[in-house]
Amino acid sequence: MHLFTRNHGGIFGLALPLMLFSPMAFATNGFNLIGFGAESTLMGGADIAVARDTSALNTNPAGLTQIHGQAFDGFASGLRTFDLTHEDSLGNNKHADNKYTFLGGGGYAASFDSLPCTAGVGLFSQGGAGGIFKNINTPFGNRDEISSLFGMAKVSPGIGCRINDSWSVGTSLAVTYASVRQKFFPDTSVGAAPFAGYRLDGATSLKVGFRLGVQYRVNPSLTLAATYTEKIDLPLTDGELIANYSEMGLGRVKYRNAGVTGLALPREVALGFAFKPADSLLLSFKVNWINWADAIKSVTLRATDPENPLAPAVYQIVTAGDWSNQWVFASGLAYNWNKRTTLYLGHNYGNSPIPAQNASPLLAGILDHHITVGVAHQISREWRFTGGFEYMLPVKEQYTSPLFGNAEVRNEALFLHVMLSRRW
Repeated sequence: MHLFTRNHGGIFGLALPLMLFSPMAFATNGFNLIGFGAESTLMGGADIAVARDTSALNTNPAGLTQIHGQAFDGFASGLRTFDLTHEDSLGNNKHADNKYTFLGGGGYAASFDSLPCTAGVGLFSQGGAGGIFKNINTPFGNRDEISSLFGMAKVSPGIGCRINDSWSVGTSLAVTYASVRQKFFPDTSVGAAPFAGYRLDGATSLKVGFRLGVQYRVNPSLTLAATYTEKIDLPLTDGELIANYSEMGLGRVKYRNAGVTGLALPREVALGFAFKPADSLLLSFKVNWINWADAIKSVTLRATDPENPLAPAVYQIVTAGDWSNQWVFASGLAYNWNKRTTLYLGHNYGNSPIPAQNASPLLAGILDHHITVGVAHQISREWRFTGGFEYMLPVKEQYTSPLFGNAEVRNEALFLHVMLSRRW
C-alpha cells in the first residue's frame, strides 16, 4: 500500500507504484549481476568452485589461494538494452530513454612468501542502473517523467589461505556504497487529489558486510565449494527532495532531509563444484539461495525539514516490497582450445523475486535466462585478455496497476564484457 502522510491519500496516493528504487534493469539475480569479472560472468556465474582470479574477492575468497605471486585484473562492461519497454492502458508504449549502461572494476592480489595465503583488494560494481522514462502519459492528463537510478559499488579487501593440499578457506569484507536519484512526475501537481510529484537527489549509504568461502579439492579433477554472504542493510540518507505543491499555492518545496529505508543486499548461501573430465575441459556448476524475502519487505521514502513552513512537515510514501526468496542455477564451461586460447560458455537461470502485483516500469529486473559466450587469449607471459557477450533472453511481465491500469513491462539486453589481466 502506498500513502502520503497528512492528506495525500486517495486513489493517487494508493496508485504510487514501487518506484522508490530500481534494481538494475538488466539484473537476473535481484539487484545482483550474475558474475563479477569476465571469467566469472562468461561461465554464467558458476564461479565459486573456479574463482582463480581477483574476482574471487567477490565470489569465493578461498579461491585467492590459486594466485601465486602478484595478480591484477581490470574489467569493464557495456550494456545495450534492446527492449526495455513499458506499455499500459494510458496509451504509453515506450522504450526507456537510457539504452546504454557502463560498469567497471578491478582487483589486485599478492601471495605471501612466508604463509600459504594470498591477500588482495577489489572494486566491484554490484549493480548499476535503473530506468528513465521521459514524456509519458500520466493519469492526470499531462505528460511527465518517471525515473530511478540506483547504484551500488563495493570495495572488498580479503584473504584466502590454504590449510593443506585439499582445503582452502577465505574471507572478504564488503564495504558497500549505494546511491539513488529519482523523479516521480516532478512537473505534476494536482490540488484536488491532492498529488505532489517529486525529485529525490543525493541519498546515499555506506555499510559493511562480509563473505566466507571454502574450496575442497577432492582430487586433481574435482573441486567442491561453498560460500556464505551476510545481509547488508542499505538505508539511504542525507538526500534532498523537491515536492511540487504548485496547485496548492506553495510552488516547489525543498525538503532538506530525505532518504529511503527498507533496502538491503540479502543473505546468500551458495554450493558448487568444478569438474575436469579432460585436461582441456573444465565444467562448473553453482546453486545459489538468495534470501530476498528478508531483504526487501517494505520500502519507505521519507522527507522532513521543508524550507517552506506552510508545507506538510513530512513527505512520506510506504511501499510494499514482499519479494520472495530466489534460487539461482548457474553452469559454465571453459575449454582450452590451445595453450594460449580458452573458450567460455555459460548459462544462468534465476526466478524473479519480484511479485507481479508490485511490478512497475522501473522494476524491470525480471530477466530469468542469461546465455554467455567468450574467449580468453594469453597475449604474453604476463598479460591475458578476456572478452565475450552475455545475452539476456526476452521476458515480459503483465500486471495491473492503480496508476497505469493494465500494464506490461518487457526486457531484453546484451552485455559486452572485457578484462585485461597481468600475472607476475
